[in-house]
Amino acid sequence: MMERASANVKPPRAYDSSGRREQARRSRATIIERAERMFLTEGYSTTTIQAIAAAAGVSPDTLYKSFGGKPGLIRAIRDHALQGEGQPPADRRSDELQQRETDPRKIIDGWGALVAELAPRAAPILLLTRDAAATDPEVRALQDELDADRLRRMTANARRLKTHGHLRRGISVARAADVLWTYSSPELYELLVL
Repeated sequence: MMERASANVKPPRAYDSSGRREQARRSRATIIERAERMFLTEGYSTTTIQAIAAAAGVSPDTLYKSFGGKPGLIRAIRDHALQGEGQPPADRRSDELQQRETDPRKIIDGWGALVAELAPRAAPILLLTRDAAATDPEVRALQDELDADRLRRMTANARRLKTHGHLRRGISVARAADVLWTYSSPELYELLVL
């Protein structure tokens, strides 16, 4: 009798969370887009978590849990901007360029194209962060973190240039990293473009 009853029971279906993940991805993208728009139009200090949550159709608790507050939102906006336009993400395209290209001029030209792609997306939020950092210690810490992150990336790029013999004699990795860091700065974009 037990055997017949268990034969009629359907085996459990595997849970498919792809729909839930896609909804979470869309919700996160909406939050980032609305937060960026509000920060850039209304300013950092006057934009509230409550206003961003209302604009994105989520609760303030969701924003705090997902991003940790306004500095976390700024970090997410910057990370999204640095993905670039299309696939693969810009940092991977940079790494792939360095792996396949042997001509240092073509590497630098490729980096120039990436900066031209990324700067209009990232510089406005980075400049907003710089300005907010002048009066907000939490944003100052974020500004320091973002600057250090960019310097780490540029130092890795400079180290690869040196490893492949692409730096002129007398140019150290630190000097090359400083040059790359400067050319990728939002302040240079502000000066030359804005």
